[in-house]
Amino acid sequence: MNNDLLGRVIAVTGAFGSLGRAIAAAALARGASVVMLDRATAPTEALLDAPERVLLLGGTDLTDGDATQRAMAQIHRHFGRLDSLVNAAGGFRWETLEEGDLLSWDFLYQINLRTTVTACKAALPALRQSPAGRIVNIGAAAASKAGCGMGAYAASKAGVARLTESLADELKDAGITVNAVLPSILDTPPNRQDMPDADFSRWVTPAALAAVVMFLLSDAASAVTGACLPVVGRV
Repeated sequence: MNNDLLGRVIAVTGAFGSLGRAIAAAALARGASVVMLDRATAPTEALLDAPERVLLLGGTDLTDGDATQRAMAQIHRHFGRLDSLVNAAGGFRWETLEEGDLLSWDFLYQINLRTTVTACKAALPALRQSPAGRIVNIGAAAASKAGCGMGAYAASKAGVARLTESLADELKDAGITVNAVLPSILDTPPNRQDMPDADFSRWVTPAALAAVVMFLLSDAASAVTGACLPVVGRV
């Protein structure tokens, strides 16, 4: 594996989940230092190899602008820089509108879109100082075509896609690229538990999605911005 991210500092939100860990591991393998942000409490055991290149910031409420600003200040104190932000924080609920709860719309907006907006805003001052600033947002294929019970989730992820496009245009003269990946079903333990009869081989593994994210963080993708890339496996 190459070291195309050697020396860079990459912050990953939602980093204690399956996808966040896969992204952090892939970045470490390419030579980067990694900041793992999550609302959950940081585990006491080492999550990844090379712990000297990992900063754990558990208990970070990314819906809170002040808390997110404090986290970014802590990153600067620890590493002295920030080159990339990957917004993997998020959640899912399946509910029909007729039988569902309106609070689910608020919840999914908060966890999927507001966390992304807040993290991007807080990270921008540091990213502007990087010679290769990068933002990669985790969207969803459902944002393009929602099925039954997917309205609230798809609406929040459609917001992530539109944010990606707008922010890419806003930052195109600042040398910061902004892109999103749009996965279908991720092959995670919770999804397997929820859909035990599915063909898991058709799903997207966290490692496969992380590989696409690594490309978007690399110099090879310096000309790519404002893209929302489907990563749907064989679903």
